[in-house]
Amino acid sequence: MNANFIDYIKVCCRSGKGGAGSAHLRREKFVPKGGPDGGDGGRGGHILLRGNSHLWTLLHLKYTRHLVAGPGGAGGKQRSSGASGKDVVVEVPLGTVVKEAGTGQQVAEITDDGQEVVLLRGGKGGRGNVHFKSSTRQTPRYAQPGESGQEKWFVLELKVLADVGLVGFPNAGKSTLLSVVSAAKPEIANYPFTTLVPNLGMVAYRDQRSFVMADIPGIIEGAHKGKGLGHRFLRHIERNALLLFMVPADSEDIPNEFHILLRELRAYKPELLDKQRLLAVSKCDLLSRESLNELKEVLSKSLPDTRQVFISSHTQMGIQLMKDTLWSMMAGGDDAAEWDQK
Repeated sequence: MNANFIDYIKVCCRSGKGGAGSAHLRREKFVPKGGPDGGDGGRGGHILLRGNSHLWTLLHLKYTRHLVAGPGGAGGKQRSSGASGKDVVVEVPLGTVVKEAGTGQQVAEITDDGQEVVLLRGGKGGRGNVHFKSSTRQTPRYAQPGESGQEKWFVLELKVLADVGLVGFPNAGKSTLLSVVSAAKPEIANYPFTTLVPNLGMVAYRDQRSFVMADIPGIIEGAHKGKGLGHRFLRHIERNALLLFMVPADSEDIPNEFHILLRELRAYKPELLDKQRLLAVSKCDLLSRESLNELKEVLSKSLPDTRQVFISSHTQMGIQLMKDTLWSMMAGGDDAAEWDQK
């Protein structure tokens, strides 16, 4: 398990108490009855989240169990207000979702760099006695105390933000593909669940354009029930704009594997099937030209409504066509990709 990738944190947040208002009475030479001049207390500190596009994990919060904002300062004489309490600003990666720990209700979602969300507001400062002066009460000798801060437990979950999410069983070749089309260097080996955490890669495209591809831990049957990496995997594909399904060419039954993947997504969250999807048959270098042509014919009949590409990460076969097709789908194009593998 990669200890440097943390996508789930539970933390207790406490905003600051508001400062007390002042009950000061003005006392100066030659002004024996100056009246009230107590200032207001300062507000308590807020707990805020701020999106940071340079963060990819919640690792920096791993050992943070409590976030406590500062209290507001007390009001002073001459109507001077107390200082505001010190805010606590927590920077989080884009794709962070915040839920109340007790109810599971979502309260915030960070998707943009620099976006700020106030999780808990500090208590209001108390009003000074100058606010309580009236024609019948010339010298009020009291002021308001500050409001108490709030305390609440929150769960922070990271859902990877990417344009394209790779979906497939373990050993479908997802990590290899990502290493070929981007500068990402995911761990690659010939055993199940080599990928235990999401890997993001920036895929270079024509005319200096690019898009983000995410290699996410492989799915297994029963993942929607929590088997294998279960919900941890499925949570990360919710944010992908387009799903690239990968099934190896040496699979015993490619259509069946594809339908199993679809069933797992449907059982976890039916809306996931509303996303655009492309089926990439990987490891096609293992097939002869005749076998590959037969496979294309079989899949065109068994999966007529699913766009398909046939690729090999080792020989680069079909890689450019796959990128063209992905770009066309993300751009909303209904036509087939206009370029083909040379």
